Amino acid sequence: MNITKLSEELLLAVKTNKDISLHLKKLETLHQNTFENQLKNDDDKKAFWINIYNAFFQVLRQIKNVDKSKIYTAKEIKLAQQYWSLDDIEHGILRKYRYKYSLGYFPQLFPDKKIKKIAVSSIDYRIHFALNCGAESCPPIRFYSAEKINEQLDLATISFLESETEIFQEKKEIHISKLFKWFLGDFKSYKGIRNILKKYLDINTKGYKIIFKPYSWKEQLNNYSE
Repeated sequence: MNITKLSEELLLAVKTNKDISLHLKKLETLHQNTFENQLKNDDDKKAFWINIYNAFFQVLRQIKNVDKSKIYTAKEIKLAQQYWSLDDIEHGILRKYRYKYSLGYFPQLFPDKKIKKIAVSSIDYRIHFALNCGAESCPPIRFYSAEKINEQLDLATISFLESETEIFQEKKEIHISKLFKWFLGDFKSYKGIRNILKKYLDINTKGYKIIFKPYSWKEQLNNYSE
C-alpha cells in the first residue's frame, strides 16, 4: 500500500463528500514502522503530511465537529495505531519540531520521540502556502504527490504570493500575508522574505517597507484550488 497515494485518495474523498471510512481504517491500522519505511525523504514526507493535514482539518470540523478553539491541539487523528494532532503534523513533523510561538526561531524543548523519528530533515517555508486551516486568508487546498512536490509547492507559492501581495509605490510599502510574520524564522527573517518576493514575483523590494496584512480568521471550509 502506497500511503502517499492513500493520503491523496482520502483528500479526494473528503473533497467530493464520499464515504471515508475505508480510508480512515487503512490509515488507523498502518504498521508503526510504515512512516519510516515509505516516507524515506523530505519529498515523500511533505506530500503525505500536507495531504493528511488538509484532509483531517476538514474531517475534524465538518464530521467530528471539533471546536475551532481545540482543533489544532486535539489528538483526534488516528494514524498507525497512534493519535496525532494538527499541531503535531505542522509544527512537529513538517516544521521539524519548532516551538509554535517562537516565530520559527526555537525548537521545542522536549519533542515527542515518535515525531523526531519521522520529521523532515529541513524546514521548507513553502509548506505555509500549502497548509489550509479553514480560514478565509489561508491558501487553498491542493493535492500533492512526492514525484511532483517541488513543482507543486512552487506553484502554490506563486499563486498565494500573487493573491496576497500588494505594492504601494507612492508610500514605498509592500503588504504581504501575516503568515510571514508568524513564521519569520522559517522564512530566514526579512532578508529571506525579500529574496522570496524577488524569486517568485520578480519584485525589487529595495527601499520598500514590509507591512504585514491583517489575517482573516473567518471560517471558509472546502476551499479547494481548481
